[in-house]
Amino acid sequence: MTDPTDGVQAVAPPTCYRHPSRETYVRCTRCDRPICPDCMVSASVGFQCPECVSAGNASVRQPRTTYGGTVRSGDGIVTRVLIGANVALFLIELLIGIDQVTARYGLQPVKIAHGEYYRLITAGFLHASVFHILFNMLALFWLGTPLEARLGRSRYLLVYAMSLIGGSIVSFCFSPFTIIGVGASGAIFGLMGAFVVVAWKQKLDIRPFLWLIGLNLVIGFLPGTNIDWRAHVGGLLTGAVMALAIVLPKPAHRRVVLAATTVLVLVVLAGAMVWRINDLRPVVHAVFGP
Repeated sequence: MTDPTDGVQAVAPPTCYRHPSRETYVRCTRCDRPICPDCMVSASVGFQCPECVSAGNASVRQPRTTYGGTVRSGDGIVTRVLIGANVALFLIELLIGIDQVTARYGLQPVKIAHGEYYRLITAGFLHASVFHILFNMLALFWLGTPLEARLGRSRYLLVYAMSLIGGSIVSFCFSPFTIIGVGASGAIFGLMGAFVVVAWKQKLDIRPFLWLIGLNLVIGFLPGTNIDWRAHVGGLLTGAVMALAIVLPKPAHRRVVLAATTVLVLVVLAGAMVWRINDLRPVVHAVFGP
């Protein structure tokens, strides 16, 4: 008798290219390498290996918002974080004392001119009463959520931050030096300005928004309202300018135009601050000494 296997070389079963000790008869539909169950990624037809899946994802263009922002799950997260920060700081104000916190961190031109520049930022996260923060946070939610979805998180946050700074600096430049102001309304007016620009670009009817802005501006000029209309005007203009830099350029130029506009606005605001600081120098010397 003869052994039928005589002269025939045994063929080893294929093994996973990532796990050589595991036998498998499944192959990647793209590169044809053998893959074990731990390496299989379900595809529209058959299975693919992890490397081919990664290469395929890299070649897929990521979805973008209307004006170039990255689409992410959890729309409105930045708006909710801003609301949470404002509410948390207001609770701290209640614990410490609203008057004490306002005096230490509110927008007071004479103290800013003396070097307490942080007040330009901190004042935008403080509020004077429950009604004050309630009104501002409702406005932030109604305006911010849809605007964030259209601009994307980073651009939306940039518009908010620049509007806050713009509103604070305009208030610093043109308010009586003894005034103490707090509130997020400068940044919120910036969102109003940005909202109008986006609505105009999308060919929506902007008349209701213009009426709303006009009404709120007029209220700020009424005697006895104790509203800082200067911060409103500064935030509104800053937000509108930033939004124009986002919606007007072609997609290929949007980042460059936005960066240049941000720098230009900051330079203008810095120049206004220098002017106001020099203007208040005699007052600062009289109050704090040479």
